[in-house]
Amino acid sequence: VDDISRKVAIITDDPGWHGKQLTTSLKDRGLESCYLSLTDCLIEITEDACDIKLPGFENLPLGIFVRGIPGGSLEQVIFRLDILHALQDLGIAIYNSPKAIERTVDKPLTSLLLSRSGLPTPKTWICETTKHANEILENESSNSKKLVLKPLFGSQGIGIHLIDKVAGLVHDEKFAGIYYLQEFIERKNNDFTDIRVLVVDGIAKAAMTRRGESWITNRAQGANCEFLELNQDLTSLSEAACKILDIDYAGVDLIQDKHGSFYI
Repeated sequence: VDDISRKVAIITDDPGWHGKQLTTSLKDRGLESCYLSLTDCLIEITEDACDIKLPGFENLPLGIFVRGIPGGSLEQVIFRLDILHALQDLGIAIYNSPKAIERTVDKPLTSLLLSRSGLPTPKTWICETTKHANEILENESSNSKKLVLKPLFGSQGIGIHLIDKVAGLVHDEKFAGIYYLQEFIERKNNDFTDIRVLVVDGIAKAAMTRRGESWITNRAQGANCEFLELNQDLTSLSEAACKILDIDYAGVDLIQDKHGSFYI
């Protein structure tokens, strides 16, 4: 099949402005593209062949740009990653790779890899039993020290809670049986800010400050985003994180504590 006749698949369930910008950029480079949800894909195994059927594609795509994988049960998420692995095995360029997605969608694995590499990341505890979680909360929190409880999978600041031993553990609809607890970093000047650095192909390209109305600074939770000039600290930390995680493109979140130190 002539490569010119093949399209690029943009994996997303919610294209938004990101998807539109990708489509426009690809078109400017002479490439057609279309949106594709992994929930609509099919693997067909017969005596004669093993096919991956992608709606809207008569032939396999020229490449795949993964903007997001929808949440779901463990079985659903594994199946969606299986599709990407199978396509990669067929020689399709996938950006980010399935392995990189696995390393970064799983918060405990991400934290382990960053910490083992010597990069600064908040103190973290992961456990399954409520007994262990309560012991951690009792030992690590005080009147002036809190912990952050996060869902293992998720983004956009959804399902995260600031807790201490007085308030106790929180169980909401995002809780899936595993406790992922991190120390709460008190920010410089008690500002509700953090920094996101965009890294592409190993190089830090841009940065922004996210300024929230509360301690949660995600744009999806109402934070304002402001241009920030890159400096050596931001560049080296964000590029090192992406190298450790072996990821093609990423938004690396950095938080600065009250002493001026950065954490990933």
